[in-house]
Amino acid sequence: MAVWSPLPLIASFCGGDGVLTAVPAVPKVAREDIMNARFPATAGRGGLLLFVALLAAGCASGPPRLDGAAGTAPAPDVPWTPPARLAAAGAPEASPSSLDGIPERLANLTLAEVVDLALANSPATREAWANAKAAAAGYGAARGTRLPTLDGNASLSRGNAVSAQNRSGTWTTTYGPGATLSWQLLDFGGRAGRVEAARQGLLAADWTHNAVIQDAVLDVVTAFHNYGGAKAILEANRISYAEADSSLAAAEARHEVGLATIADVLQARTARAQVKLDLQAVEGQVRTTRGALAVSMGYPANVPYDIEVGVPEVPLDGVVQAVDGLIAGAVAARPDLRAAQAQAQAAAARVRSARSDLLPTLSVSGSTGRLWTDGADDFTDRTSGALTLSIPLFGGFSGRHELARARAEADAAAERARGHEQRVVYEIFVAHSDFLTATERVRTADELLASAAASEEVALGRYREGVGDILDLLSAQRALASARAQQVNARLDWFTSLAQLARDAGVLGLRGANPLAPDNLHPEVAR
Repeated sequence: MAVWSPLPLIASFCGGDGVLTAVPAVPKVAREDIMNARFPATAGRGGLLLFVALLAAGCASGPPRLDGAAGTAPAPDVPWTPPARLAAAGAPEASPSSLDGIPERLANLTLAEVVDLALANSPATREAWANAKAAAAGYGAARGTRLPTLDGNASLSRGNAVSAQNRSGTWTTTYGPGATLSWQLLDFGGRAGRVEAARQGLLAADWTHNAVIQDAVLDVVTAFHNYGGAKAILEANRISYAEADSSLAAAEARHEVGLATIADVLQARTARAQVKLDLQAVEGQVRTTRGALAVSMGYPANVPYDIEVGVPEVPLDGVVQAVDGLIAGAVAARPDLRAAQAQAQAAAARVRSARSDLLPTLSVSGSTGRLWTDGADDFTDRTSGALTLSIPLFGGFSGRHELARARAEADAAAERARGHEQRVVYEIFVAHSDFLTATERVRTADELLASAAASEEVALGRYREGVGDILDLLSAQRALASARAQQVNARLDWFTSLAQLARDAGVLGLRGANPLAPDNLHPEVAR
């Protein structure tokens, strides 16, 4: 006897895999019975179709399936399982050939060239630029509302006219082109408000783009300084390790001739091991900062490149302006502040647009067209014009509420701009203070290094002559190693603080140019 199973039809409703898990009202045992059910071909097709429809409705009540898998997770605490095709598809692997020549090219880059690469590859700058282009298109669309609109049209109609004498009527076909002109003459500032809001929105987008560029430049400059500083500390620690190794050799030599105990040798070995641990930690920092710099340039972090950074002497006098002058200049130059002010003006312009919705509008319109009638030799020209005054009488008070909302949003935007200005003043004040502190730290670190170097030299000489103690020598060497690291960090902080101050003042230029420093001073590649 022929049998027919509804399972394929049900599976087509349930997503194609035949799993009836989307029917919440059917228990598991019942579902298994349904899956194994077979119906004779002579069974009542009406009841069977109703059964299939009910199951399909149960399947359709759940979330739709996605490529054969559940469209959502079954519970809030259960992760969603993607389809096998999506789970197997991973991110495309980078071709080794795509990195050919990059290490050699990066090795010879200057800071300005590093910034150029970062700005060209930065997703943030590209996004801000796209937003600015969208705002420019919106401004153009808003200005277009000041012009009349002209629409062309073509008509084709067929109708039956029934008269008292001819009850059967006559079918006729008419066709022809036409044009309609409309122009809003007066709306009491609504159109001007929308144009001004779009204009200020474009200004805000452009200023935001400039702010994103400055942030990107600051990030790259900071990453460049961090990498150069880490390499400088690494070199200082290598010198300290060589000195610790020399101290151990001196202790062993004195121990061999009976002028020192084994304790001196063990202490010297401990000191050398500690310096080696510090050296290994800094090597990890160099790798990390190198990867961060590569990512800031838009390259993978594992690109095997190196940049030899030469840090010039830090000019400690006559570098920056007074804080009051920087604050006054930032109010006019800081792009993110200008963007916030433009957004406030855009919100104020939207108030005018909302107010105009409560006032009359005056517009002019006209149309012209030519119609031909099928079967007739002549045509008909139709021309009309109108001057329309529209007066809003009642709209459910929605217009007044829209005006109130626009005014409140304008007040909020104005307060945001005022708060942003206060934050700018505070940021400049803090950055200026940090830079002054960094300048003093450079002076103190130079004095500390000179003193520590002299102390270590004396301690080493006394120990080699047999009149000094190993503890004094190791202590002097630890102080010297710390002084070297502090000097590097102080110089790094000086350059970083100067870049931060320029960014907060709104004057940090492209390619890392810093007008607050003489000759735009910055670390460069050692040639």
